[in-house]
Amino acid sequence: MTRELSPAQRHKARVLAERAAADASPGGVTGGTAYELMLYKLANDCRNLKLIQSVSKKIERKAVLLPEYQDWIDGVLAAGKGGQDDVLTTLLVWHIDVGDYARALDMAQYAVEHELTLSDQYSRTIPTMLMDEFASAYSGGNLAEDPVQAVAVLTQVAALTNHCDAPDQARAKLYKATAYAMIAVMELTGSDQLTVTQIPQAEQAHGLLQSALKLFPGVGVKQVMERLRTRIAAAAP
Repeated sequence: MTRELSPAQRHKARVLAERAAADASPGGVTGGTAYELMLYKLANDCRNLKLIQSVSKKIERKAVLLPEYQDWIDGVLAAGKGGQDDVLTTLLVWHIDVGDYARALDMAQYAVEHELTLSDQYSRTIPTMLMDEFASAYSGGNLAEDPVQAVAVLTQVAALTNHCDAPDQARAKLYKATAYAMIAVMELTGSDQLTVTQIPQAEQAHGLLQSALKLFPGVGVKQVMERLRTRIAAAAP
């Protein structure tokens, strides 16, 4: 059962987070009593999550737990100098899991900028994780419920990770998801036929699919590419 903090307690939690984050030098490790307490809390929450077998139940539990960490996150983002913070990076993954994409992107911006790493329980770099998890959020998650939002979010992820080293397969998955979201936006009209004004967007989506296929031939986009090319040709004046 979670306990809601008072405004004074929340302010104190944020101040402590700011101090800990500000004291950590770039490339160093966040330390101090406040950080150790947050690590202890996170470890305890992770242990309890492992006792839950259902993935959907795990996500529901993470959604309940995350508000307890928001003051820490606010403090780090406000005053952090880039010290390694396993609390922040783990919670970044959790925010993607629960579908809080705006908050996740804010945290991702900080994590990528300062080249933070995920804790030992994760085997991927943060840029690779972002590509994988956001692409999966569209292909098998609730990000696909709003194609317009999906295009905006996936485009941000691509811009954020464009300069980062990552497996070709991960980047191909992100390109595929972005292209599929763009196609879904074009189909919001309810018509299978493209309009002339939709051709530039369709060409952009087709280009993303081509890039995905070049990076990873097994990405599975050839039929969609052919169909999209046919629709573009039919819409051309």
